[in-house]
Amino acid sequence: MKEIFLQKMKEEFVPALGCTEPVALAYAAAKAREVLGMQPERIEFHVSGNVFKNGMGVGIPGSGMVGLPIAGALGALGGNPDAGLEVLGGICSETMEFAKQFVDQGNVKVDVKYKVPKLYIECVCYNGENSGRVIIKHRHTNIVSAEKNGELLFNNDESASNEEGTDFSKWNFSAIYDFITTVELEEIAFVEKGIELNKLIAQEGLRGNYGLQVGKSMMLNIKNGILSGDMMNRSVMLTAAAADARMAGSSMPVMSNCGSGNQGLSVSLPVVVVAEELKADREKLLRALALALLVTIYMKSYVGQLSALCGVLLSTAGAACGITYIMGGNFKQLGMTLQNMTGSVTGMICDGAKYGCSQKIAASVSAAVQSSLLAMSCNSLGGQDGIIDDNVEETIRNIGRLANEGMEVTDEVILKTMLEKMNKPI
Repeated sequence: MKEIFLQKMKEEFVPALGCTEPVALAYAAAKAREVLGMQPERIEFHVSGNVFKNGMGVGIPGSGMVGLPIAGALGALGGNPDAGLEVLGGICSETMEFAKQFVDQGNVKVDVKYKVPKLYIECVCYNGENSGRVIIKHRHTNIVSAEKNGELLFNNDESASNEEGTDFSKWNFSAIYDFITTVELEEIAFVEKGIELNKLIAQEGLRGNYGLQVGKSMMLNIKNGILSGDMMNRSVMLTAAAADARMAGSSMPVMSNCGSGNQGLSVSLPVVVVAEELKADREKLLRALALALLVTIYMKSYVGQLSALCGVLLSTAGAACGITYIMGGNFKQLGMTLQNMTGSVTGMICDGAKYGCSQKIAASVSAAVQSSLLAMSCNSLGGQDGIIDDNVEETIRNIGRLANEGMEVTDEVILKTMLEKMNKPI
């Protein structure tokens, strides 16, 4: 299992510039332009409801604008098709202005396509009678087909799947624990890059006036003596500040996890803050972060890439386990931590990427620290509490069932509400 765990962490814990759904749209556009072979005169996107809602209100790096049209225009007109989730890096000011004019002139169309996977992006770039089409499914950079002028150039749709063939049948909580307690330290040292990136954007969020300023407001209230600068508040403050900057369109990259920048921030920064507060050594921090990442990836395998369930529940559940590990918790207490986390913010909905995500992150990080502290006192929710099972494996499965069966209608209602709001007369 060691090699599988290492490979999966390296696949999932990767840099991303901007919110991953608009960035995936930009990536599709850059690839479609590459297929077209010339600058597009107009662009059409057909996306799933989940992609649409996650791009409606989020800031696009460097543009000062929100939404999918500007993300798509930037990807098509100046994006690097070989850069994956960093497709929007290095775009010059001239291209930025041209992209804004391109959108203002009505050259970008985005609509919702139904009865497709939850993560679905179809982009067609046109120049006169010429066209380049690219389709992404299931994963943010998973191109399943490409065609030029109606001629199929590439098709891998048959093998596309939610986890690109990853077999999670042998994954379990115990195997993850055995791995993080025995793996050679330098084999997981690559996670340090994520610590570096995510701390930098957290500091940027505290310096600037981004979004809702959840993190910065906490910092000011701590300075004014209204809040204390304790471990929990510092964890919340830094993670929320990073999300504030990211959701408002900061041009700084973050280390994402499971296709989400916010999940990358919230799985790592609380663990880092607790390690700093308790003066944990490098080994303890790296093993704790590896644990947090793998727990999140494992839980995500039951939920899927996108759902009506806010994914930060999963990342902060992983972070909570990492915090318990740093505080010296044993295997039983790690299970208690996850049980406690499941009994807290599990019902939080995902109604798209936006400034308000930092508030949800703040609530979830607070719950993570609290869940860990309860577990360290050997206090835990159990099988008599709602969807929680005495068996931690069953609890994880129950979360997946809630997300995929119980919240399917919720997803439809959220999208319907957001579309109605968009179509209201001004």
